[in-house]
Amino acid sequence: MNPLVAIYNGVFGWVERLLEPWFLPTLARFTFAATLLIYFWNSALSKLGDGIFGFLFPSAGAYVQIFPKAMEAVTYDVSQMSIFQWAVVVAGTWAEFILPLLIVLGLLTRLSAIGMIGFVIVQSLTDLYGHGGIEHPETIGAWFDRLPDGAILDQRLFWITILAILVVKGAGPLSLDRFLIERPRG
Repeated sequence: MNPLVAIYNGVFGWVERLLEPWFLPTLARFTFAATLLIYFWNSALSKLGDGIFGFLFPSAGAYVQIFPKAMEAVTYDVSQMSIFQWAVVVAGTWAEFILPLLIVLGLLTRLSAIGMIGFVIVQSLTDLYGHGGIEHPETIGAWFDRLPDGAILDQRLFWITILAILVVKGAGPLSLDRFLIERPRG
């Protein structure tokens, strides 16, 4: 048995040494770009108001997405929303554009990934409690069951796992973080 363990350790030790510095962070950023970048950008685009200053004056749909019960309580009249609610909607919209872009570029990656983890948690709680997802077990999903397609528990765990890799490992060698860190000072 010891020769098999030695072969196993030798092969995978070599794989680890070869891939360790760059593989996981690069794969995590690629996976994020390939699966979530456009998702978040499309979501952010749906929140923009009309005109050139739409990024400062979100659409009514933005308030419905983020504060569904509050909008229902004011019969969907945006003018009755508070300045705090406006600030949350604007910040959330900007975050959906900026944080994914920073992750894909590999700029301030660890901080951006932490921000995205927070965003995904708030998004999930809003989906569950604001939009009533908590009342639909198929939407929530369940861990350790035979179905991997629960929109909240299953999918968002994958999202957070990818982001956690970036928090721990950083952006990897193909990133603006690496370029700025290794750039000669002088």
